[in-house]
Amino acid sequence: MTPVQKNYENIAATVIKKMAVRQIEGYYCPDKEAALKKALELIPEGASVGWGGSVTMSEIGLIDAIKGGNYTAIDRADAKSPDEIRQKYLEMFGAEWFLMSANAFTSEGELINIDGNANRVAALCYGPQNVLVVVGMNKLVTDAEGGFDRARLCAAPPNAVRLGKKTPCGTLGKCGECFTAGECMCSQFVYTRRSSIPWRIKVIIVGESLGF
Repeated sequence: MTPVQKNYENIAATVIKKMAVRQIEGYYCPDKEAALKKALELIPEGASVGWGGSVTMSEIGLIDAIKGGNYTAIDRADAKSPDEIRQKYLEMFGAEWFLMSANAFTSEGELINIDGNANRVAALCYGPQNVLVVVGMNKLVTDAEGGFDRARLCAAPPNAVRLGKKTPCGTLGKCGECFTAGECMCSQFVYTRRSSIPWRIKVIIVGESLGF
């Protein structure tokens, strides 16, 4: 184990203890492969599983594993119309598991997210029986204010470019405090201080840089 890896492990251990006080279940995995293994250990075969848009989940291979495994996958990409997309979102709200990343997590064990449509943060707050959040160490911040800054200034621009958004962050690469109709990615700012249902939210911290 390199000094950097050991440092990540020590930092994650401290954060996980603080998450436990918040009734959030935390795990540390040193790399993508270990994170995928842990995620599949947590999600029982046969479970219904939905997910929000997440580069991190794709990077660790979890979306492909769910779609190719013995699970009931609720994939909005299968929808053929706006009505069908809405139905998929509602199905995810009642799923046994919902998969997502976070825009940031703090050294105090809090989760920070910004969303455009709010389907992702809505499922985080209420609905699915279990929420599994996978985050790389690149998303660690000191406090909630730093988390919202990271989400708005660091995460939103590359995500907007990836999605082809016609927003200032998508075209200029920086936040313009926009209200762009149908395009703005910063409609909902969600700060998760604790899980009201003990251990419903589970967080895998990965000792690598993942997602935006």
